[in-house]
Amino acid sequence: MDNEVFTTLVGFLLLILLLLFFLPGRGLFSKWKRALLDSKRVRIEDALKHLYDCEYNNTGCSLDSISGNLSLKRDEAAGLIQKLQSLGLVSLGRDKIELTGEGRNYALRIIRVHRLWERYLADETSIHASEWHERAEDVEHILSAEQADELAAQIGNPLTDPHGDPIPSSEGKMPVKQGVPITQFCVNDHVKIIHLEDEPKTIFAQLVAEGLYVGQHLRIIEISEERVKFEVDDEVIVLAPIIAANISVVKFDETNRVRRNLKKLSELKVGDGGLVVGISNLIRGQQRRRLLDLGVVPGTKIKAEIQSLGGDPTGYRIRGATIAIRKKQASQIFIKEINE
Repeated sequence: MDNEVFTTLVGFLLLILLLLFFLPGRGLFSKWKRALLDSKRVRIEDALKHLYDCEYNNTGCSLDSISGNLSLKRDEAAGLIQKLQSLGLVSLGRDKIELTGEGRNYALRIIRVHRLWERYLADETSIHASEWHERAEDVEHILSAEQADELAAQIGNPLTDPHGDPIPSSEGKMPVKQGVPITQFCVNDHVKIIHLEDEPKTIFAQLVAEGLYVGQHLRIIEISEERVKFEVDDEVIVLAPIIAANISVVKFDETNRVRRNLKKLSELKVGDGGLVVGISNLIRGQQRRRLLDLGVVPGTKIKAEIQSLGGDPTGYRIRGATIAIRKKQASQIFIKEINE
C-alpha cells in the first residue's frame, strides 16, 4: 500500500513538473523560447539602428562596427548580417552593408519610439538626463507604431528629442541633419547648441554635469588642440576637444542673445528684487511645472525676502506669497535685476 501511495505521489509530482515546464504558452520552456526570440529580435533592431546611424551620419558601416556596437563576437555579427539579408532588411555590397527600403523603415520605427520616449521622460518626469537613453532603449523594443503615435499626440508631437536629435515622423520621414561640432568654429563666434551626443554615456554625463543643454547660447573664447573654452550664461566652461566635439552648434547672432548680462535668482541678496526672464531647460518635468504654477514666469516680479539659517533655501516673494526655493533651482532661474 505504501509503495502504491509513493508511486502515485511521484507520478503526480512528475505531472506537475511537466506542466510547469511544457504548459503551452505559460510553461518555463515557452517562456524561455519567447525570451530567446525576443533577444534575437532586439539584436536585429539594434543592428538596424546602427546601420541607419551610419547612413544618416554618412559614415561607413562594417562587420567590425556592428560587432563593436552590439558587443558581439565577429562570427556572431556575421551571422546577424546574414539573418538581416535573408529577411530582406539589408543588401551586401563588395565593401559595405546597406539598408533596403524595408530595413530603413523598420529602423526608423525603432528610432521614433526611442526618441519619443526620451522626450516624454525629459518633459513629463523628474528622471535624470543620464537615465533617458538607457530607459528608452528598453521601451523601443516594446511599444508598437500605434502606441508611439498615441504617445506623440499626448506630448504635443515634438520634432526633436531632448538631445536635439530629430524625431522621425509616423510616415518614416527624417529631417536633414543640421549643425556641426563646436570645434569647427572660431574665437568670438556666437553659437547655439542644437545637439548633445548622448553616446558614449560617460561623455554625455560630463556635458550634463557642466549644465549644458540644447538651446543654450555660447560665446567661444578659445579653440586649440589642448582645450575648448567658451562662455555660457556668464560662466566660463573648459572642455577637452574630444569632449567638446560632441556638442553640435549653429552660428547665432549675438544681438539676439536673450540671456546676456543677466543674473541668476540665486545671486539676489535679501531685500533685492528682479524680473523673471526665463527658466533653464535643465529644470524639467514636475519641478518645472511647480515653478510655473507658483508664478515663476517671464515678466513676474520676484524678491529675495528671507534666508534660512543655513543659507538654503531662500524665501522669495512671488505674487503676494513667500515661496521657498532651493539654491540649486534658483541658480537655473534667470532674472533682470531691478531696484525698488
